[in-house]
Amino acid sequence: MADQNKTGVLLVNLGSPAGTDYRSMRRYLKEFLWDPRVVEIPRPVWWLILNGIILNTRPQKSGPKYEGIWDRENDCAPLISITRKSTEKLATRLERDHPNLVIDYAMRYGEPAIAGQIDALMEKGCMRILVMPLYPQYSASTTASVMDAVGDALKKIRHQPQIRTTPPYYEDPAYINALATSLKRELAGLDFTPDAIIASFHGLPKLFARRGDPYPRHCEQTFRLLKEAMGEEGYKMQMTYQSRFGKAEWLRPYTDKTLEKLASDGVRSVAVVTPGFAADCLETLEEISIENAEVFKNAGGKNFRAIPCLNDSDDAIEMMEKLVLRELQGWK
Repeated sequence: MADQNKTGVLLVNLGSPAGTDYRSMRRYLKEFLWDPRVVEIPRPVWWLILNGIILNTRPQKSGPKYEGIWDRENDCAPLISITRKSTEKLATRLERDHPNLVIDYAMRYGEPAIAGQIDALMEKGCMRILVMPLYPQYSASTTASVMDAVGDALKKIRHQPQIRTTPPYYEDPAYINALATSLKRELAGLDFTPDAIIASFHGLPKLFARRGDPYPRHCEQTFRLLKEAMGEEGYKMQMTYQSRFGKAEWLRPYTDKTLEKLASDGVRSVAVVTPGFAADCLETLEEISIENAEVFKNAGGKNFRAIPCLNDSDDAIEMMEKLVLRELQGWK
């Protein structure tokens, strides 16, 4: 093993299937949907539903959607290539002044897996590892699931590294400033003036919130601070939730229903920003940019624009640098 005097920084995002074919989709969905943090249904019952119904139908539906947004240049889903670019840019900024740092990334589901990346960082001499879940708002179904995977990886390591994790950054000034700066710039570049700006967050079953998940409160705080930071443009903003799954009631108001009502009420131009996503993915590039755009236009709307996520922009990398350096105090 290399000299054990280095510190690792591991950026962790959700993950994506390795391909758009049936087997790749099924393998990814099985790992994702079997996570008890994601679906809180008794395992025997859920095993029957998942293996008897969902995994026999959903891969065929999801494959074409991923095919439509696939990053063909890098032969992977956009979420993977964007996270990789973000890691490379953050490494360039940090390693120049902090040569003992090693920056890498992992995916909660799929590859590169968290356990393998922790092993790889240790092989490079990292006995201190900062884990940064790329979820601004905390939820047990996302952030806690990442930490579960980290814990599972540590169970197999005899000489464990020190582990820290960055806290949720939903109200951090660096994050809010990055969002507002990016949104203002994107709005200024539109060839129309939106009558409404929708801030769409990933949904969550209401039951999760009733059980104590702080996610709705975090989203509301992000929205409030972003709205304030937008100044005069803030009065146009509304908050919604997207990506419902199953028959249970999810957090409201729903993005698609809101867009439909806006159009039917005479609103002709909207922009949609997705502050809960660190990188563009199926939920932004397909669900918002294609599906929800059709919902809006079919209901009478005219101009629709999905605002890109922070992705690997300078705004995003500067924000990550600030958060990482703050959490590394005492280690560098």
